[in-house]
Amino acid sequence: MKEINKTIMKSNKEKKTLDNYNPVKYLMKGKTSRRDFLKWIGFSTASVTLAACKGPVIKSIPYVVKPDEITPGIPNYYASTMIDSFDIGSVLVKTREGRPIKIEPNSYSKYFNKTSARIQSSLLSLYDEERLKSPFLKGKKSSWKEIDNYIIQNLKYLSQTKKNIVILSCSFPSFSTKKLILDFKKKFPYTKWITYDPISYSKTLDASKEIFGIRGFPIFHLEKSELIVSFDADFLGDWSPENMAKSYVSNRVPKKGMMQHIQIESNMTITGANADVRISKKPSDIKKLLLEVFQKIFFGKNPKNKISEKIASLITKMGSKSVILADGDQESYELSFLINKKINSLALQKDKYIFSKESNDNEFKNFLIDLERGHIGGLFIHNVNPIYSLPFSISEKIKRIIKKIPLTVSFSMNKDETNEIINVLAPIPHWLESWGDTYPISNVYTLIQPTIQCIFNTRQFQDSLMIWSEMKEKNYYEYLKKTWEKNIIPKSNVSSFNEALFYGVVKTKKNKINNFPIKNNQNKIQEYGKKIIEKKKIENNFELRLYTKISMGDGYQHNNPWLQELPDPITRTTWDNYLTISYFDANKMGLKNWNSVDGSLNGNCVDLIKNNEIIIRNVPVLIQPGQAIGSVGLAFGYGQKKGKIHKIVNGKNAYRIYDNFILIQKNIEIRKGSKIHKFSCIQLHHTTVGRDLVKETDLNIFLNNSKEIWNKEEKIEGTLSSEEISIWNKKNNKEEKNGHHFNLSIDLNACIGCGACIVACHSENNVPVVGKNEIEKSRDMHWLRIDRYYSSNKKNNEEEKDIYENPKVVFQPIMCQHCEHAPCETVCPVGATSHGKQGQNMMVYNRCIGTRYCANNCPYKVRRFNWFNYANNQKFDFNMNNTLGKMVLNPDVVVRSRGIMEKCSLCIQRTQYVIGIAKKENRKVKDEEFETACSISCPTKAITFGDINDNNSLIFKKINNNRSYKLLDFIGIRPNVSYQLKVRNNKKNEIDKLK
Repeated sequence: MKEINKTIMKSNKEKKTLDNYNPVKYLMKGKTSRRDFLKWIGFSTASVTLAACKGPVIKSIPYVVKPDEITPGIPNYYASTMIDSFDIGSVLVKTREGRPIKIEPNSYSKYFNKTSARIQSSLLSLYDEERLKSPFLKGKKSSWKEIDNYIIQNLKYLSQTKKNIVILSCSFPSFSTKKLILDFKKKFPYTKWITYDPISYSKTLDASKEIFGIRGFPIFHLEKSELIVSFDADFLGDWSPENMAKSYVSNRVPKKGMMQHIQIESNMTITGANADVRISKKPSDIKKLLLEVFQKIFFGKNPKNKISEKIASLITKMGSKSVILADGDQESYELSFLINKKINSLALQKDKYIFSKESNDNEFKNFLIDLERGHIGGLFIHNVNPIYSLPFSISEKIKRIIKKIPLTVSFSMNKDETNEIINVLAPIPHWLESWGDTYPISNVYTLIQPTIQCIFNTRQFQDSLMIWSEMKEKNYYEYLKKTWEKNIIPKSNVSSFNEALFYGVVKTKKNKINNFPIKNNQNKIQEYGKKIIEKKKIENNFELRLYTKISMGDGYQHNNPWLQELPDPITRTTWDNYLTISYFDANKMGLKNWNSVDGSLNGNCVDLIKNNEIIIRNVPVLIQPGQAIGSVGLAFGYGQKKGKIHKIVNGKNAYRIYDNFILIQKNIEIRKGSKIHKFSCIQLHHTTVGRDLVKETDLNIFLNNSKEIWNKEEKIEGTLSSEEISIWNKKNNKEEKNGHHFNLSIDLNACIGCGACIVACHSENNVPVVGKNEIEKSRDMHWLRIDRYYSSNKKNNEEEKDIYENPKVVFQPIMCQHCEHAPCETVCPVGATSHGKQGQNMMVYNRCIGTRYCANNCPYKVRRFNWFNYANNQKFDFNMNNTLGKMVLNPDVVVRSRGIMEKCSLCIQRTQYVIGIAKKENRKVKDEEFETACSISCPTKAITFGDINDNNSLIFKKINNNRSYKLLDFIGIRPNVSYQLKVRNNKKNEIDKLK
């Protein structure tokens, strides 16, 4: 990874050399080397079994190494942008011999430079064998020539009859595509582009337009705040289009002035789990609290609720160092924006907005009206599945209407519910096979470049529009390059299109967006000031809070097994969605969760009823500590009926109840059913049962007491220390100082439980997917897990009740601890597990005979046993069971077979590669060059890896920090993984009154 940074820091002279370098030109003149020739064919003929799977097309610019340095066995990196219907990220794509095998963050980019679990997993979708492989016309396989003739003929007819042509697409903030569609409209003037996002951001954007004068998502730099008050905004999840985790943790370092986080929410979210103070309320109550806070700050009205009064006083006290975030309806956003303007919040950026989301509910509703009235003669649907994602109240009606439209075209990668009623299927390539650009944020543009040629007979959406409108450019690449060279490059920080490709992101001169201080909001302020807060009504029915999981998002990657098997950070379940309900409401209705004899988690099912009509049947119930009484939660993204994954997953389609694109649905009735559901849950215990596994303390104690008070060393009962009871030779108790010695440190204050590290580990180390049934039997194969523990401040009889009502939550990543005195090594009868000089506990897979003694003797339970051959096994029909899916495998890591143990290796293949490069260049390895898959993908940099024999290294400083401790170190095994204890900023004298 450090070679990447080195490349970024090249001189301008070297950049110009790269820009002017054209191996194709030399090739045609006979002045090229064999190495150049291999570069431009991507080694495809020697390395890939499928003829179509060639290396990057010749116009791509390698990100890390110079073109003449590319060698088989050496990874190449390409800067690109991942974008789909929900996610966007500025990334580096690691390729080996012409095939992408891993996605990592592009550290050169200032924004969107975090690789979430979904962004990384999108790689696996490239190698999905169920992708559309060729175009279809009226249900029959066709050719592009036939498709083009058919569509051009229909478009000309529609143009003559003046029928509307609608392009229905998810948010697609592409500068060049917008220009291309304008050019398309010159040929077909009755064309409209309608944006439809399955999960709408329209209310946020409308609120921003109303308050700031700009229809964009405001940017919040949380590192400038000392107080965050969030009203049901899951800002560490998917509340903002950009990942806010790094900004959040940057001021969570324990010190005087450490940020305090107050979260008021109904569902338990990862944001609420990381809060210092979490207050559990129904969505309707949360909005009332927000309105009371607004009226107190603006008009001095005394709130009826003590919580509102206390929060308002805290915000007033902290002033501009406060920031208020809110979710829900448009009014909630407007109230929070107005408060931030009033206090002049330092976190709110005045001249930058996010433009990656373009949802517009009003335009979409007008489209539905036109559809119903028969005004639309041609419908192009790009990368969305409205028949699946529209609410129950309109989806069936829309389905009947679309069937009657003369010309319907679907641009998608996979078969879906919408494709069943479409005349023409025009398959599009994966983003890793595509050209493109985005304009995701003010004054920032990014490029998308292919890292592999199209595997199947697919064509980009833009290329199709160009052919059908007979544009003069030969292809979209030419159009893109021409557009950038004319409109973007001249006002950017780069000098050429190739240089822009090299970095993947460019900055332009600032536009004068100064509406923030000019927009007059007095009418709005007066309107909310006069708004009457209604008295609380006693309701028997529930309020449903719809939400997104970090794994599934809006469901675009529903057919991705990496994401399906990724445990939810809060519930720890996989492969399903479910209705979260409070312990107290479940008790009233006789709903239960229980463990069966085989160790799995079971639960009752319910029907969701609205307006006396059953909307969703047999939804599994999961009793969730911290769920607000009177509220329930259900995740989007499940319940699709296409693809082989749906045969495994028992998910329910939450979009069916997503009326008017409102996340909070009121007056929901729940009726208990007779069906019993078996969850695939990998953690059935919720507390540490009094063990000091996760050390935490209060900021006040941390600042005013010595380490012996808040980070007390654990000892075995009695007086003997861990060194005195050790059976190992005491001469070996200290690490040797020659060579490298690797350690890993995890900061529990920075770990938010997002799961990005788990998917990174899967991708890097060829970890198999085992499926729902095996997870039920606790046979997961994750090398890295993130344990979640609930705790309470109360004691004895009140403790259990408080854990269910309003628990404290902490996350603890657990992997092999690479013990110096490893108990697994002493019991292995064949020496399959051994200790390396560099501190890594290693596995010799072809020596292991599967006794599992090592797993029994491991106190951390981090070893995984291969019960089956997960590769080439029809029972596990995932990516390792087909030729195409196997292309994602990392050639540096062996695929394990049945009957052997496996576990974390601290990415030994990466450390040895870096050491080899340094040796070849006759230099020392730089500290920042050592990275594991989990450390490089962690958005908050909670995971630090490095060489402790380097006294200047970051890891050396981490493990010698006063907050550092080692898990179960008192038993004398001397792990090489350490943790930094969690510190909460409770400020008890001010906050206890809120609860």
